[in-house]
Amino acid sequence: MHMPKRIAILGSTGSIGTQALEVVREQPDHFQVELLTCGSNAELLVQQALEFKPNAVVIGDAGKLDTVRDALFSHGIKVFAGAAALEQAVTMADIDLVLTALVGYAGLRPTLAAIEAGKSIALANKETLVVAGELVTKAAAAKGVNIYPVDSEHSAIFQCLAGEWHNPIERIILTASGGPFRGRTRDELAHVTRAQALAHPNWEMGAKITIDCASLMNKGLEAIEAKWLFNLRPDQIEIVVHPQSILHSIVQFEDGSMKAQMGLPDMKLPIQYAMAYPDRLKTAWPRFDFHKHPSLTFERPDLKTFHNLALALDALNTGGNAPCVLNAANEVAVELFLKDRIGFLEMSDLIESCLSRVPFVANPVLTDLEASDAEARRMAREHVPTAWNS
Repeated sequence: MHMPKRIAILGSTGSIGTQALEVVREQPDHFQVELLTCGSNAELLVQQALEFKPNAVVIGDAGKLDTVRDALFSHGIKVFAGAAALEQAVTMADIDLVLTALVGYAGLRPTLAAIEAGKSIALANKETLVVAGELVTKAAAAKGVNIYPVDSEHSAIFQCLAGEWHNPIERIILTASGGPFRGRTRDELAHVTRAQALAHPNWEMGAKITIDCASLMNKGLEAIEAKWLFNLRPDQIEIVVHPQSILHSIVQFEDGSMKAQMGLPDMKLPIQYAMAYPDRLKTAWPRFDFHKHPSLTFERPDLKTFHNLALALDALNTGGNAPCVLNAANEVAVELFLKDRIGFLEMSDLIESCLSRVPFVANPVLTDLEASDAEARRMAREHVPTAWNS
């Protein structure tokens, strides 16, 4: 008899987490939720727990522990709070796969804990590999743990490589929609608003990743992630702007042949693929119609206008702790932009300042990365003019 795969969803109340639960809802014979976690959205976490009946939940905000516990105690669902509890919970024996959908640096330690416990990983938290790609991939190799990518671009590459693992990659091409500001000048970007930056033309995502897409930082982070996922050199990674978001990425092999994965822009597809691998599960989702998409176009990214992408590619080439510093500074920059405390172009200035000032570490261990992350965040907050801080 087919046994459902037992899933932990870290970040269950966010965009990826809620879509993952939609997949579980649509595929009840294939998935069983064992663990749900979130940062502070106690109300939604309780709703999810009552529907999916996990073994346990973890809420990051310890101040909301009693609220969640009171709501779930009579249903036999264990309730924990805090970062240490999260790291412990992912090691539970009844978990087969951990979907890491936490936002930003917060995903690193729980992912490492899950790998140490031998759990398969469905990785939606690209920052984990951006910050500590070498540490994470080495740990996964040592434990024999598979990391299944959830980002649509990396899922596309993974799908293109099925049956091709013995064939060397010549290069990969990551596609980018170009975001809401494709074709704009720097002068135009100087005056864009938070609302404009959050209006992505193709994808529905959380606020942080949507801003990263608008600045093209997201594509830079994905390039760094791809290096570690697929064991690539920086010069094997190319970025192409593809506004229609139909062709999700391409692998080119040494004979010049290219394989691409295509589909409508819907994150549920790569989420389900990672959760169900190696199986493809039947869905009732909309299908692509070539007649509705008579042309697919491609263009070079504008690295001068979208300086965040240039900074990320520089960090990819530099290596060491540079991607960690880039990520930390960017997380603060996005937070400040979303609070209307810095302008859109000032995000690049802040990130570049931190990259030039945080000491470089060529071969960082985890403590070096944690120190670099903390230092970059401190510098990023200090970079904001006093008038903004008041």
